[in-house]
Parts: sequence; C-alpha cells; structure tokens
Amino acid sequence: MFRNLSYKDLAIMALLLDEEENRDRVVSKKRSIWVHDILKKRKIDGEYVTLCKMLEDHEEKFFKYFRMTRFQFNVLFLKIENNITKQNTHFREAIPSKEKLAVCLRFLGTGDSYQTIAFSFRLGHSTVQSIVLEVCSAIIFTLKDEYIPIPGEEDWKRIAKEFWEIWNFPNCIGALDGKHVVIEAPPNSGSLYFNYKKTFSIVLLALVDAQYKFVAVDIGAYGKNSDGGILSNSNLGDEAFPLKKYLLRPYPGPQVREDQNKRKFNDRLSRARKVVEDAFGQLTAKFRIYCRRLNALPKNADTIVMTTCILHNYIKEDSTDVHSREVSSSSSLPAGLITSLNGQGGSAQPEAFENRDKFKKYFCSAAGKLPWE
Repeated sequence: MFRNLSYKDLAIMALLLDEEENRDRVVSKKRSIWVHDILKKRKIDGEYVTLCKMLEDHEEKFFKYFRMTRFQFNVLFLKIENNITKQNTHFREAIPSKEKLAVCLRFLGTGDSYQTIAFSFRLGHSTVQSIVLEVCSAIIFTLKDEYIPIPGEEDWKRIAKEFWEIWNFPNCIGALDGKHVVIEAPPNSGSLYFNYKKTFSIVLLALVDAQYKFVAVDIGAYGKNSDGGILSNSNLGDEAFPLKKYLLRPYPGPQVREDQNKRKFNDRLSRARKVVEDAFGQLTAKFRIYCRRLNALPKNADTIVMTTCILHNYIKEDSTDVHSREVSSSSSLPAGLITSLNGQGGSAQPEAFENRDKFKKYFCSAAGKLPWE
C-alpha cells in the first residue's frame, strides 16, 4: 500500500498521525477535569448569590435561614476567615470564605444531605463535605477556648449562684446528662456503636449551667456503653465529678410513693435537672442535623457535634430573643434521633446517700421551702 509513496509523503503522514495522537491526549486531559454545566453557573444561579445576599436586608428571614443574626454571622466570619480562606490558582478560582461559612451553617441548620446542599449551592458533593469539615474544624480551633473554656473557681461560684437564684437549687455547679446522636453504621465497627435503641450512635455527654450553656462536653463514646461507663471514662469522669459523692440522683419510685419529703426532693431535683434537657432541646431545634441520621464517620461526627455545641454557646452569648424562640420550638421536636442514655444504676457509697438526705431535709425545712410549696 505504501510502496508507491515517497519518503516525503511518509514523513507528512507520520506528522499528521503524531498531531492526532497529541490532540487525543489533550481531549482526555480535559475530560479528567471536566465540570458539569450546572456547577459552572454557581456565580449566577447558586443559592449563595440568588438568596443568601438578599437575606441581608431581612433580619428575621436571615435568622431563620442561618440560625443566627446577621451581626453574629459577620462576627463569626471575621473570627474564622483566615482559617478558611484559600488562594486562587491558575487552574481554579477558590470558593469565597463567606460562602463556605454559609454552606456549613446551612448544612448544620437544615440537616439536609451533602447532595441536597450541593445542588442548592451549585457545588460538587465532595466539595460540600470538605467545606463543612473545614469550617467546623476552624470554628473549633478558633472559638472553643472562648465559648467552652475550662472553668475556674470564680466560674463555678457564679454557676452555683445562678442555679440557686433561678432554679432554687443550692450548691449546684451544673446539670449533667448524655444523649445518643444517631449516625450511619460505621464500616467494620461491629456492635461498638450499636445502642439499646437498636441504632448506631455516638454519645454527647454535657454539663450545662443555669443559663442553658454548655460548661463542658465529652463527645464520641461508643453508643453501646452505659451512662455510668461513659461518665467514668470521659473528661467529665470520676476525677472531676465523683459519681458516688457529688452527683445527686432522684429517689427510686417505690420510696417516693411512701414518703412525701422524698417526692419533694425529686421535684426540686427534676426542676434543676430539666435545664440540661432543655439545652439539648434547644440544640436540636436550632441545628436540625440532630433530627436525622448523621451520615458521617465517627471522627467527623465528633467534629460536627462539637461545632454545634460551640455555636450554641456563641449564639446565646448576647441573644435573649433567640432563647425565647428556641424554647418555644423545642417542645415539638421529632423523637428518636437524639435520645437519652440507658441508665444502668449501680452501687453508691454511704456518703452519697447521706448527702441526698441532707438536701431532702433542707428542702422540707422552713429555710429551704419555696413560697409556693
């Protein structure tokens, strides 16, 4: 076939074939960084451009969308901006840091899946997931020591004073409780995260002050553990808050039916302990990720949960009207996805029983009795 061709013709054909091969390589390279046409319209049709910026002129709707006021949003952005800002490159333009914060808060506030958020903001699924974890990590790094600091002596005294003034319970430095946060079954985890509700979960153990703020939190215990085991192995465990002597529990049901004074003690204890239940309710009302199964690895779930606890304290720092809205909405929360720990009971030292009896006697005395009792 090629016998009648000259050397010049063969050289030309070789150059043409080489050029075609190079063109195929360029096409293949372009396809490897291909972006869908829908995502290319992020700056025109994305939710951040079409809606988020418009909300800045409507404070109430801004609050409903981001779960915080416009002022709180801007202050939060200034605090973490340096940690989430990326530089533009020749290959791609970085996503604006304020848009990243909007994506993360929308994910936490709605509980929508990464895919749903991705469609709304015209971003890739993996991009949204990385943005959420990046912003959450920045919030923890920047705000944790400021809004969930290690309490000092003056802090404990202030908390005890507030519990007495607001909830009429003396010598109380916090209400303690734990909740299961339901997650997708982690790979290769067996039954470690499988709890008594027959779901997979990590545990949020929290100490709350009289103002519904988190004083200390421990996150990530296996869902299968009992409340006593979680407490003893946590950062809030025996060394800081000895369960045997300094943690009050109500009298059991049979004793209450036979003793009116014990019932009065249980009522006062329940009134003070309700603070931590309400704090969890407000947390769930504000961040709706707790209303659905969290699709994240346990390590990432720990990061997300810690972020919501920090933001809870941050938002409550200077917002009384927000608190009233949260309390009114926390009574109608969906059940089942943030549930109480399974109490296992256990033995207690004699001094623990003596301390409880002292509180009971005080509540039934003239000095400790409330005017409406």
